[in-house]
Amino acid sequence: MSEPDPAEHYFTADPSVPFTRKPVEVDAWGHRLRLDTGSGVFAQGRLDLGTGVLLRSTEAPASARRVLDLGCGYGVIGLAVATAVPEAGVTAVDVNERALRLTRENAAALGLGARVEALTPDAVAPDARFDEIWSNPPIRIGKAALHDLLLTWLPRLDDGGRAVMVVGRNLGADSLQRWLGEQGWPTTRLASAKGFRVLETRAG
Repeated sequence: MSEPDPAEHYFTADPSVPFTRKPVEVDAWGHRLRLDTGSGVFAQGRLDLGTGVLLRSTEAPASARRVLDLGCGYGVIGLAVATAVPEAGVTAVDVNERALRLTRENAAALGLGARVEALTPDAVAPDARFDEIWSNPPIRIGKAALHDLLLTWLPRLDDGGRAVMVVGRNLGADSLQRWLGEQGWPTTRLASAKGFRVLETRAG
């Protein structure tokens, strides 16, 4: 996710520097989550439209035990999974250190700190595998970088696993769906609302 604060670059937001926090309340799969967002982090002070569509258009992944929240921002998707699926462990990944700090703080406030870890991509164990990947991916990093990102993480799905992503139609959701299929990752559309597509990509 990448929506930088005008005064700060998203990829270099320093978690040790004082920053403005804004609370947000999110309804996710029958649970109400109170989370802190922050300046320099995607969707400060709000639930972004795409993530809202994702949560409203899907059911919680009840059978998943190892879930990756890819591009976690302040942690809303991963924390929603951990809240709705008490047996699941969540790895939340982002390049923004401040986003990771907020995710850790939000997890602790919700009593989920033991099941949610927030890490930079390089800190994830090379042999880590996941039942499911959930993401509002950072489309605005550019097509080539996005393709590289997905081809890095999709192979970490276990056999029979899946990725669930929300992508703006005007930001290339349909072409991304086709491209994933061409790369050997069959992808179908689960839902479409408010200009967004919810895509499901299956592992072999």
